[in-house]
Amino acid sequence: MSGRLIYLIGPSGSGKDSLLDAARTRLAERGCRIVRRVITRSAEAVGEAAQGVSEQQFAEMQAQGAFALSWQAHGLAYGIPREIDEWLAAGDDVLVNGSRAHLPQTRERYPDVWVVLLTVNQPVLRQRLLARGRESEAEIDQRLARNARFNERLLAEDSSVHVLDNSGLLEHTVEHLLACVGDPGSCA
Repeated sequence: MSGRLIYLIGPSGSGKDSLLDAARTRLAERGCRIVRRVITRSAEAVGEAAQGVSEQQFAEMQAQGAFALSWQAHGLAYGIPREIDEWLAAGDDVLVNGSRAHLPQTRERYPDVWVVLLTVNQPVLRQRLLARGRESEAEIDQRLARNARFNERLLAEDSSVHVLDNSGLLEHTVEHLLACVGDPGSCA
C-alpha cells in the first residue's frame, strides 16, 4: 500500500514552518515524513530548515531530475526532492510545504494528494506580516487582498481541500493537524 502525499499550503505568515516544527516529532512517530525543501536562498536565511542552494545549483539539480515537484515564487525557486516517490511507494505518508499556485501541477502528478490549507484570520495575518518587517504596509495590504481572493476561489473550486485554522494557539493547530493526518475525515 502506498503512502499519502499531504500538501500543506497557506499564505506567508500563516505559520506553516512553525506548525511543521512543532508537529515534526509526533508526525514522525506516526510514520509521516516531513520533506526538507530545496530553495534558492542562503541556508542562513530566517525561516524553515530548507536546503539553500544557488540558482545555478538549483538549475543543475532540476536538469538532473532531482525534483519530484518544483516551482518559482516570490523570486525564489523551490524543489521537492524526488525521494518522496520512494517514501510514498514504501507506504510512508509524506508532508510537503507546498505552493498554492503550484497545486494544479501537483494534482496532475499526484492525483490522490491530500491538500491542507492553513488559514489565519486577516487581522492576525496582518500583524504577523508586519512583525516580519519584510514588506511595507501597502505591500502587506495587497498580499492580504490576494490571499483572500485566492482562498475564496480555491475553496469554491475544490471541495476536497481541508482547512486548518491557525489563528489561535499553535498547540491547538498541531493537535488538529495530527487528528487530520490520523483520520482525514475528522478534518471536514
